[in-house]
Amino acid sequence: MKLILTTLLVALVAIFSTSSALHSAETLPAQLSDAEYWQMISGFSEPSGYFQYPIITSNEISYQSVLPALMRTPRSGGAYLGVGPEQNFTYIAALRPRIAFIFDIRRDMMLEHLMYKSIFEMSANRVEFVANLFSRKAPAQLSADSPVEIIFQAFSRVPVDTAGIDEHLKEILDRLKTKHHFALSADDERQIRAIYRLFAREGVISFNSSFRSPGYAALMTMTDNSGKNWSYLATKDSYDRIRAMHQQNLIVPIVGDFAGPKAIRAVGQYLKDHGSTVHAFYISNVEDYIRAWQQYAGNIGALPVDTSSVFIVWSTAGMTTLSSMNGFARYQGSYRR
Repeated sequence: MKLILTTLLVALVAIFSTSSALHSAETLPAQLSDAEYWQMISGFSEPSGYFQYPIITSNEISYQSVLPALMRTPRSGGAYLGVGPEQNFTYIAALRPRIAFIFDIRRDMMLEHLMYKSIFEMSANRVEFVANLFSRKAPAQLSADSPVEIIFQAFSRVPVDTAGIDEHLKEILDRLKTKHHFALSADDERQIRAIYRLFAREGVISFNSSFRSPGYAALMTMTDNSGKNWSYLATKDSYDRIRAMHQQNLIVPIVGDFAGPKAIRAVGQYLKDHGSTVHAFYISNVEDYIRAWQQYAGNIGALPVDTSSVFIVWSTAGMTTLSSMNGFARYQGSYRR
């Protein structure tokens, strides 16, 4: 066994050390067709799996702390990979990748991202987005240029528009099924309805249905350690960038286990085929739950990276940190788990 694992590590290090040399000019598309987008979701995904905590919004209050360091290394184009809910949009807005893939073991999270996609497309600006996401009527005093703190303060005083929930759901599902022709099952539709009603019921201040969520307003008005807010709703520019990527089908949610047989490897092969590189992979604390470390390490080894590629890692101690994806030193101890 020791010989097999040593051989595996040597092979994986070789993959990493030669990956940059193998890249040709990046040929990622400027837009995916609806058919291509759905084929990625259905073709790259694995069967839905179980996660022990209900996660609907992020619960990582240090998530912006790594962004100043992350942005000090110039990057252009390439791909962003992530896990979980809306926290990814903030990292994508800052990094400006050509394409993004968001993995989660639960099909529910893929459906939540499809719900987000519809709401971004429906919403010309941040005020409309918050109104549509939480089924609230937009306060008259807000404009497209209102500061994010003012936007959430205003919405915190607005009751849910119960009469509008079904109308919003109809538009969300019509966009997915009729405009985009995504093949949602009846169960998928029921789950999207349930997720949307959850946002409407919870509102912008607290989100008790999501494990340890500080609430959406808190997540969107947090800052890094120097006081800068990087959230995807902090500025018109950040919001517009995420909306444009959704309109171009370039934020692709995938159902997949990090140690599973297909999802990460399929994305890695797609990026290799297009001469692209993973610039950042937000993995949260997923490694705390991985048992098949050999499979996980092999999946990560299948991704095209360069010397600037990083993991964004959150720990249960409340720290968010960066670590290099280039090389396998971080995994050498993993096989002893």
